[in-house]
Amino acid sequence: MLDDLRNTAEASFIEEESVIEAKRLLTPKEKRFLGMTASQRFILAFLLLILVIVLGTLFLLVSGKMILP
Repeated sequence: MLDDLRNTAEASFIEEESVIEAKRLLTPKEKRFLGMTASQRFILAFLLLILVIVLGTLFLLVSGKMILP
């Protein structure tokens, strides 16, 4: 009688594990770059663009290739 109780307890535990594994396999993983969301990546890319524009303009002014009117 106790052996049957042990088998029943083990069977339910295995079923719970398979249900947890099935849920984990069905849920899609979020693809994140450096742990950032899409909006955070956009803001970072926009700030990088502004930085390149400003530094490029300053370099052209310093080197004399561009003159302010």
